[in-house]
Amino acid sequence: MRYSLRQLEVFLAAAHFENITKAADSLAMSQSAASSSLRDLEQQFDIQLFDRVGKRLQLNELGRLLRPRAESLLAQAQEFEAGLKQHTDLGRLKVGATLTIGNYLAVEMMARYMNDHPETEVELSVANTQEIARKVANFELDVGLIEGELQHADLEVIPWMEDDLVVFCAPSHPYARQASLSDEDLLSAQWVVRETGSGTRQAFDRAMHGILPELHIRHELEHTEAIKRAVQAGLGIGCLSDITLRDAIERGDLVPIWVPQRDWHRRFYLILHKQKYRSAGIDSWLGLCDKYLEESRKALKQGEYGKSLSHL
Repeated sequence: MRYSLRQLEVFLAAAHFENITKAADSLAMSQSAASSSLRDLEQQFDIQLFDRVGKRLQLNELGRLLRPRAESLLAQAQEFEAGLKQHTDLGRLKVGATLTIGNYLAVEMMARYMNDHPETEVELSVANTQEIARKVANFELDVGLIEGELQHADLEVIPWMEDDLVVFCAPSHPYARQASLSDEDLLSAQWVVRETGSGTRQAFDRAMHGILPELHIRHELEHTEAIKRAVQAGLGIGCLSDITLRDAIERGDLVPIWVPQRDWHRRFYLILHKQKYRSAGIDSWLGLCDKYLEESRKALKQGEYGKSLSHL
C-alpha cells in the first residue's frame, strides 16, 4: 500500500483547518512532519490536493472528491482498532443538536445511549440548524438532530419527530385574556423570537407568511430560556416549541395563545453526510432515535403529554 493512515489523518486535518500548522497541532505532530507527510502523499501519486495561497491550504477539485473517501477509510480503521483493543464496536460518537432538541431531548437520549452502552462515549454539540448542518457536512459531527428544513447536496435529511410551535405571553399581558388572536392582533404585538438561522425561526417565519414583513420584532435571542424570561417580564409575546414551554405553562408563568389561522406544525430531522461511513455507533444511535420516536407516539396517544399546546 502506497499511502498510510497517518497521511490520511494529515490530509483530513489540513482540509479542516486549511493551515498545516494548525493541522499538525491537532495531531500532536511537528509542522515539518505534517508538511512532509502531506507532500509525500501527493508526490507518491503525482497529484495536488490543495491550492496553496500563502499559508492557507484550500482543497481543490480532486481534494474535495477524495475527502469523503478518506473520511470513510479512517473511520473504518478507527473502528477496527477499537475492536482490536477489545474496547467496543461502537466507539466514540459525535452528535450535534439544535437548541430545542439539545436542551429538551438529546441529553436524555444521550444518557439512555450511554446507559445501554456504558463503555462508549458521546460528545454532544448544541447550536442552531445552520451550524449543525455545517459541522455534519464538514465531517466534524457524525449525526445531527435539527429543527429546520434543510436542502444540502452532501447531506441525507431524514424526517424524525413531529412538533408544534406555540404563541405565548405573560399572564399579565392583555392577550392572555383573549380566546384567540387574529392577524391584526399579531401585527399589533411586540415579538421576542429566535435568531435567523435557527429552525424555530424558520418555522415561525413560514407560519407568518404574508404578514412577516409587517411584524414588530423587538428582540431576537439565541436561547429559549432567555426568550421565555423576556416574555414573562412583559417585553412582548413569543413563539417556541411546545416541548420548551410545558413546565412554565403548567406553573402558570406563561400563557399559551390560540392562533388557529396559522400553521404551527413542523418536523424535526436527522442529518448525516451521504458519504459518511455508517459505524456501529451511528447505527445504534439511529436505532435509539427510532425507538424514542415510537415511545413518544405511544405516550402522546395515552395522554401522558396531554394534547399539543398549540391547540389549547
